[in-house]
Amino acid sequence: MKFPHNISRIEAFSDAVFAFAATLLVVSVGSEVDTSVLNIDWMVFLSFGVSFFVLVALWSLHYNFFRRTDYIDNWIIAINAILLFVVLYYVFPLKSLINSWTGGLALNSDDFSSLFQLYSLGFVLIFLCLTLMYFRAYTKTKKLENSIILLFYVRHFSIYVFVSLLSILIAKLKVGLNFALPGIIYALLGPLCYIHGVHFEKKYNRTT
Repeated sequence: MKFPHNISRIEAFSDAVFAFAATLLVVSVGSEVDTSVLNIDWMVFLSFGVSFFVLVALWSLHYNFFRRTDYIDNWIIAINAILLFVVLYYVFPLKSLINSWTGGLALNSDDFSSLFQLYSLGFVLIFLCLTLMYFRAYTKTKKLENSIILLFYVRHFSIYVFVSLLSILIAKLKVGLNFALPGIIYALLGPLCYIHGVHFEKKYNRTT
């Protein structure tokens, strides 16, 4: 007998993993700072703050997926599990990257290139998982209005995957490392997503 999937159980497990990732951030900060409140390392606090709010943003993207569709199957469960695994991995190269910008971590060009590649690889995997989850839900959704919304996000997050792959290539070739070009390239997300949104609205005569 085939039982229907329980979305609430999947969301509860996912929320627990995000909470654990936040806990790992707090623990890692506690190992780096002086216990005295009079000797606060504001650079460590900054890297923690940025990493935490990036984690919240990722949680929000995950949350919105389950608000936009009620379809769930074993494929989505499997991809969601990969996504959660990557999120746990992702917070540490992100934190190290921020520390390198604030001077809290001294890196040579080879290390900086490797760190950017590691960061962008996590970015690729996270948004590839989101793209695949939306694509799976899109192919299984019968209602036209819902399927159009899901199609928009398939294409939208594909842009994130493309830009992060471009960042990996630039970091691998060590182009513009002195001024953090592999990171600056993410500024392309704004105009590319805007162009996609305008094109999509014209083609399907709707906003998302």
